[in-house]
Amino acid sequence: MQQVQAVVALGKGQPVTLTTINIPDPGPGEAVVKIQACGVCHTDLHYREGGINDDFPFLLGHEAAGVVESVGDGVTDLVPGDFVVLNWRAVCGECRACKRGEAQYCFNTHNAKQKMTLAEDGRELSPALGIGAFAEKTLVAAGQCTKVDPQARAAAVGLLGCGVMAGIGAAINTGAVTRGKSVAVIGCGGVGVAAIAGSALAGASPIIAVDIDPKKLAKAKEMGATHTVDSSQVDAVEEIKRISAETYPGADGADVVIEAVGRPETWKQAFYARDLAGTVVLVGVPTPDMSVPEIPLIDVFGRGGSLKSSWYGDCLPSRDFPMLVDLYQQGRLDLDAFVTEEIGIGDIEAAFEKMHHGDVLRSVVVF
Repeated sequence: MQQVQAVVALGKGQPVTLTTINIPDPGPGEAVVKIQACGVCHTDLHYREGGINDDFPFLLGHEAAGVVESVGDGVTDLVPGDFVVLNWRAVCGECRACKRGEAQYCFNTHNAKQKMTLAEDGRELSPALGIGAFAEKTLVAAGQCTKVDPQARAAAVGLLGCGVMAGIGAAINTGAVTRGKSVAVIGCGGVGVAAIAGSALAGASPIIAVDIDPKKLAKAKEMGATHTVDSSQVDAVEEIKRISAETYPGADGADVVIEAVGRPETWKQAFYARDLAGTVVLVGVPTPDMSVPEIPLIDVFGRGGSLKSSWYGDCLPSRDFPMLVDLYQQGRLDLDAFVTEEIGIGDIEAAFEKMHHGDVLRSVVVF
């Protein structure tokens, strides 16, 4: 066992605390990873606010990259010194999804079995998304470690651990965006902008960014949006239809509409902004009290197409992370653009505040 510094949420709504935690030596199937960088994601704030569950204290942080320090018995595909991006989809290989060759839908993803604890009183910690990477080191299941090019910048590629992968995957994996398709993205925070980057990578056009914040729309344009729509000023559905028809005469909306907000009203916009037989992808995370908005069932039937939700961009880390890191290294995917600032481990509360005001795509803790 060893002790390290880490950021913990001790109670609902309380400011986070920098404290000492205990990291067990890795057991069978586990690994200890020395963290190099970890992004500050909105999900971490959800944990702190009690929006996920009440299993306090939480060890926050999950968008991380680092170096494997040690591994437990039975781990054969990792060795100390491997540079890895951490993920929360360590697939089991045994469930129905895995056995039918669709491990990206694994029903039984797993985490480390041992618990990290608070040094002061031994209380067990609940690691965010089974990772807990606002820490100098963390304990994870070996399957949560994906080896990537060790020359890559940790602060950038670590973001594949959650938000950036969720957005890129919502476009490419869930939405099946390709050349010749039009795309609209509603909500241009970190995940939405990543969906725009993924759509651009796939060769889609037009790519229509929708938001009410001019700063976010400007960033969307930088990341590949061909058009921007300020939905506080115009009807977003009508604008998406108009822009789509300019490129594809006769189109009645975009082929794929990605909702990256997670609210009933924006999901309803996405539903009506897609072309006939088009696809809606919900990647924004709703709160438990939200419901699907009232839409006449005949409209669901009459418009055809697909209504999908996207968990983690339907990604398979072992397949998608190395590919996207390679594209980043080739200069074809600008992951650096998602890193608004690099901060220290003591600056996370300030980063939460900047997130509230929409001032950052990602603040990244660098160790």
